[in-house]
Amino acid sequence: MNMVITTFGGLGLFIYGVNLMGDSLQKAAGSKLRDILSFLTKNKIMGILLGTIVTMLIQSSSGTTVMVVGFVNAGLMNLTQAFSVIMGANVGTTITSQIIAFKLTDFAPIAIGIGVASKLIFKSKSKKDIADIIIGFGLLFAGMNMMGTGLANLKDNPIFSVMMIKLENPWLGILVGFIVTTIVQSSSATIGILQALAGQGLVSFPVAFSILLGENIGTTTTAILSSLGASKNAKRAALLHFLFNVFGSLIFMVGLRFPVEALVTKFSPNDIVRQIANGHTLFNLTNVLIQAPFSNFHIKIVNTLVKGEDKEVGMSLKYLDKRMLQTSSVATVQIQKEIDRMFSIASNNIVLANDALVNKKFELVDTILQNEKTLNFLADEITAFIVELNRTDISEEQRNLNDIFIYTLNDIERVGDHLKNIAEAALMSSENKIEFSNMAKDELNYIFSLCVENLKNIQIAYEKFDTEKAKSVIKLEEVIDRLEEEYKATHIQRLSDGSCEVKSGVMFLDVISNLERVSDHSSNIAYYIIDNSITKEGIS
Repeated sequence: MNMVITTFGGLGLFIYGVNLMGDSLQKAAGSKLRDILSFLTKNKIMGILLGTIVTMLIQSSSGTTVMVVGFVNAGLMNLTQAFSVIMGANVGTTITSQIIAFKLTDFAPIAIGIGVASKLIFKSKSKKDIADIIIGFGLLFAGMNMMGTGLANLKDNPIFSVMMIKLENPWLGILVGFIVTTIVQSSSATIGILQALAGQGLVSFPVAFSILLGENIGTTTTAILSSLGASKNAKRAALLHFLFNVFGSLIFMVGLRFPVEALVTKFSPNDIVRQIANGHTLFNLTNVLIQAPFSNFHIKIVNTLVKGEDKEVGMSLKYLDKRMLQTSSVATVQIQKEIDRMFSIASNNIVLANDALVNKKFELVDTILQNEKTLNFLADEITAFIVELNRTDISEEQRNLNDIFIYTLNDIERVGDHLKNIAEAALMSSENKIEFSNMAKDELNYIFSLCVENLKNIQIAYEKFDTEKAKSVIKLEEVIDRLEEEYKATHIQRLSDGSCEVKSGVMFLDVISNLERVSDHSSNIAYYIIDNSITKEGIS
């Protein structure tokens, strides 16, 4: 019983250490990881390199492939790009086994001590992230040490000895590797267990290598499960990962197993732990070199297995997918893109509302109302995504940014509401034959144009967090405020002298009031940008 507790306790520490290292590395990378999409090209080598680096940062090939499935589902990545990143993820995941092979268990308490002390001493968020990386590193080796201690008791266990003899059948070894990794949902954990067994002399390299091949297949189940309910292209991406690893394992079993085992044993003859690490790395590197030239062939297979296209759905998020919640820095970029999309819809609605009301293009009203529904939908869905993101382990800076996103969403949604009011006014003017005077039309056209300009300016300011542009929005909003008062006064004068009808006069006042509120919401967003810059950069 003590053996079981020690072994599973060690496994828990190991997995927690790996996850802590990965999460902290991701936070430390911060904005660098946010630029991930800018590196996505059709260049296979760049995609493989990207997948390798990201997986080394987040310490999880499953995390990378799930993220890839999310990108494909959101239409941000095609299958060629996805396959390249997936291949790179397989290479990047080998870094954990290489770290373990250095056998730094004696330094685990020191690393944990230094990490904890650093967290207590330093106030800087970046230094605390580095401290967490050190703690995770220490916990990883502490977990390995505990697993080794627990598993050492298996040396004299006859049942275990029989199991090891059975596992000399490589196909059975592959099955065990697949099942264990599917259950623990972590290829690093399976490799860690193997290396802990090897450290106690309980497993030979040939047996470990066959289990390792099965582990590479088992790790694909995470992405496959993640793709359930996703688009057909996302399912194809998950299937690419599965086929890539299955083909790789078959290639090694049929033709490369013995040469690789001999090569690895030659380079580290007396160190089975290092042999497992090198075998893992060599398998994944060789697999990429063999299969990368045939990526189009793989894509044809998954297109054959998953046929057809997705049915067109109504309103939907274009850039966000819940799988991105695993990588907050990437999720931030995608939230910004969705909000930018809302800005564009709102700006277009101002132009349409102007045409519908002043130029009597009443057929545009339906489009305006549909766009307003889209804005409501996007605001609700993006807010729900941000709430989910806030429940994950994110930095204080990220949390503050998420607050700004929610405030901005609310303001854009309110812009949509005011433009809906104007669209309904246009419809009323059509039904009741309401006419504006030429002067009223000129005034409306002018204030509409200023509102369009201000909303486009705030969109630019938001995209770049440009405080100077934000300040110009506030200044123009003040101009619009003065114009509203001026136009109200002149219009009341026109009503008094009879040059304007009462119905059109009431509608005119209502429309310019709605436009002024549109400008108010642009100004609100400008203040969010300026205040956030003060928080981030210490601007007085």
